[in-house]
Order: sequence, then structure tokens, then C-alpha cells
Amino acid sequence: QLQFVESGGGLVQPGGSLRLSCAASGFTLDYYAIGWFRQAPGKEREGVSCISGGEGATYYADSVKGRFTISRDNANNTVYLQMNSLKPEDTAVYSCAAEWSGRTCTVVAASGWAMDYWGKGTLVTVSS
Repeated sequence: QLQFVESGGGLVQPGGSLRLSCAASGFTLDYYAIGWFRQAPGKEREGVSCISGGEGATYYADSVKGRFTISRDNANNTVYLQMNSLKPEDTAVYSCAAEWSGRTCTVVAASGWAMDYWGKGTLVTVSS
């Protein structure tokens, strides 16, 4: 059975850090592009970061470059999103998703983030 379980969200003060986890079961993350997305109330969903299958080329939205880092632990079949220097505008529900075709993140992003399988998300709130 395919399953994504996101964890690590919570309340953090501006300037703080969180690490989100996306643990997969039923398939091997290493084969596919895995993206992190966020959606704030009243806003469209945004592709935040992505790691391609295989060699793991990464992609970051301009809004998070230099602050967020995506990584993959193949042994634990988990993708992480390390978020540093958090800002109130980072507040959102963060979800991970997989794209089955094997395309790189750059290609998937250029095609409008047509992902195939989604997790339920974890809430991140940045507030003092």
C-alpha cells in the first residue's frame, strides 16, 4: 500500500528552524522526483523544493533559496526539508508528493508540477 507520512511541523518563532520528514512506504523514493509543496490560507499551492530520483539533483523556489535544504535518506526511504531562518510568510501546510515518470525536478517544475501521489501535509506556523 502506497503511503506518505509527513511530520515535523509545528509552531516556531521567526528566525527559527524546523525539519520536515516525508516517510514513504509501498514504493522506493530514490526512483522518483519528490517535491515539497506548501499552501497558505487563501493562496495557491507553491512548489518549494524538489529532489530528483537517482543522483538527486535539487530544485528550490526563489522564496526559499539559501534557507531551505532538501535531502534524501535512501536507507530510511525518507525525504527531509530542513528549514532555517523561518519567516512568518513561510506559514503554511507543507505536503510532499511524488512524480512517477522519472523526470527531473527541473522538468517537472517547468511543466507545472503535475505530481502523481500526495501526502496529507503537516502545518508549519511561524509566529512570535
